[in-house]
Amino acid sequence: MQYTCYELLWLFFAYSVLGWGTSVATAAVKRRKFINPGVLNLPVCPVFGVGAVSFCIFLPEVMDAPFFLAIGGTVLAGFLTVVTGGVLEHIFHRKWWDNSDRRFRFGGYITAPLLVGYGAASLFVMYVGNPLILQIVHRMPEGVGRINLLCLLVLFGIDLSGALAVVWKWRRHIDRVAGLTENMQMVTDTFGNAITRMIRRRLEKTYPNLETEKMVEARAAEKKKPKEQLRFAEGCGFYKLVWLFLIGALIGDLVETVFCRFALGSWMSRSSVVYGPFSVVWGLACAMLTLFLYQYKDKSDRYIFFYGTVVGGVYEYLCSVFTELVFGTVFWDYSSLPFNIGGRINLLYCFFWGIAAVVWLKGIYPFLSNLIEKIPRKLGPALTWALVVLMCLDMAVSALALGRYSARQLGQEPQNAVERVLDEHFPDDRMARIYPKAKIVKKE
Repeated sequence: MQYTCYELLWLFFAYSVLGWGTSVATAAVKRRKFINPGVLNLPVCPVFGVGAVSFCIFLPEVMDAPFFLAIGGTVLAGFLTVVTGGVLEHIFHRKWWDNSDRRFRFGGYITAPLLVGYGAASLFVMYVGNPLILQIVHRMPEGVGRINLLCLLVLFGIDLSGALAVVWKWRRHIDRVAGLTENMQMVTDTFGNAITRMIRRRLEKTYPNLETEKMVEARAAEKKKPKEQLRFAEGCGFYKLVWLFLIGALIGDLVETVFCRFALGSWMSRSSVVYGPFSVVWGLACAMLTLFLYQYKDKSDRYIFFYGTVVGGVYEYLCSVFTELVFGTVFWDYSSLPFNIGGRINLLYCFFWGIAAVVWLKGIYPFLSNLIEKIPRKLGPALTWALVVLMCLDMAVSALALGRYSARQLGQEPQNAVERVLDEHFPDDRMARIYPKAKIVKKE
């Protein structure tokens, strides 16, 4: 089943409200008082809506297999939780919620009982919630539904913009006062804004782990570190991940090319972009494995293998769905292999991801990390951003060329000057050489 954009937006708001209500009820039982669990003033928790919509986009093809549906929902929701928690921790240097003292946890963000709840939630959403909500939505006249949806989007946009502005201002003031004061009240007084104070107090009540005074102390300690002791891209930050992406994309393309030569008997391009030997899938995989597993690099090989298997399998599945939805193209198909899910992933290749994670973290990453950190500190940032711009341009041109290539296979004539230029510079024979395994999916 494929959902329309109109249906997905309604499902987003419906589950955002339901998630907010569930969080309020849970907090009321645990703390015996009302607590608004979100940053927004509206009664919505967007993370629940995003999670439900991700189920609708990525899991319809396993609807006939409840076990795989639950597994997929567990992994998707867990992935979203870890990403959200990691981004918030990166911004504020504190965990908003912390389960580090519990068994079977990952990164302090998710635990085994929480994952079981995610699996149950995916079953509820796909089998019970979606049919019921969409039945109600379809009872509304479409014109009325679109007007109501537009009003909700406007209100949500205004609320979200205000909340993001407050959070951004909060972060900037934490940076400015770090080392000058341990009293977070100074930050609030500097704002002089009732809405800011209200949101800050609500966040501190909802997420006690923030401990804003310690956030200021952490930023102060970071600023006091002598600059001469710092190396370029030290630790696991933005610059390090960018370089790992670029190196991983290059190495991945070369390895796949050589593998195809010996396995299939011919040389063929494995690049994801039209300019240069770069496999974006491998580059993102290297950066992603580092980002999610960096803190566990000193764990046992079995530990890393397990998480690498899960993370790699999810990543490959999401990439397959994304490319098919956006470009109408399937770049790999495992339907002929046993233990596959929708032809997008299979158990054997998931194990390969686990092995790759161990090899990467234990062997390759330390060498590359040390090599990257030897780049001069003055040259590093400028060179990194230059490469980021070039790669973004390459990916943008590649996306346009691939989209036009798919359209030509469906018999669509160029509609404007840009499409005519793409047809001239990226004809079918050239695209077939760059993407020899690409299959065009005809949408009904």
